[in-house]
Amino acid sequence: MNREISGLSSMATRPVLAELSEHIRTVHGIPVRFEAAGGVQTARRVREGAEADLLVLASGALAALEEEGHVLPGTARPLWLSEVVAAVPEGAPLSALDTEADLRNALLSARRIAYSTGPSGTALVDLVTRTGLIDTLQDRLVQAAPGIPAGSLLASGEADLAFQQHSELMGLPGVVVVGPLPGDSAISTTFSGGVLTSSVQSDRAREALELLGSDAGARIARTRGMRSPEE
Repeated sequence: MNREISGLSSMATRPVLAELSEHIRTVHGIPVRFEAAGGVQTARRVREGAEADLLVLASGALAALEEEGHVLPGTARPLWLSEVVAAVPEGAPLSALDTEADLRNALLSARRIAYSTGPSGTALVDLVTRTGLIDTLQDRLVQAAPGIPAGSLLASGEADLAFQQHSELMGLPGVVVVGPLPGDSAISTTFSGGVLTSSVQSDRAREALELLGSDAGARIARTRGMRSPEE
């Protein structure tokens, strides 16, 4: 019986990896299972010696781990591109986000703005700073706990506007996605995969990684709010 391929990932890729793992198991006969947590937490686990075969994280985080010797050289590859979107509580008015002026108005109109601990959260704070609104909005920004979708703060009433990866907000109960950020305000994250040096079955892990980056993987990713970096 084939030994299971184990993987670690951030929460943003959890939905697509769950579906892809099932596809790889049923179509190719390779059992794959990913454990998801906040990206910062996952990177910390790898640095602390967590044993697994595959790692899927934001490209910058994975590249840093490769440089530190935690990812086998030459195995890292981009998998999917994910856009950051805005979302509001279900039943709230849906304001257009067609222009950067629309986005500015949405930010200024919000009482509480939820964002994540991951790369999308860092990029959102950078965006608010670049637009000159950080002093005005600083007290309205609410950061979700690691591994918790920013959209959950909408459903609980703790925020009335949220920004996060599309894959983490789509289908979340009590949450409606407004759309991606317009123009030069657009934020996207490329997620990459690599084989961990701790893997004891690196050849099979490479095979599974190739399947994650296949055309079938890209089709499944699109249904989960992501797309191939080449699209």
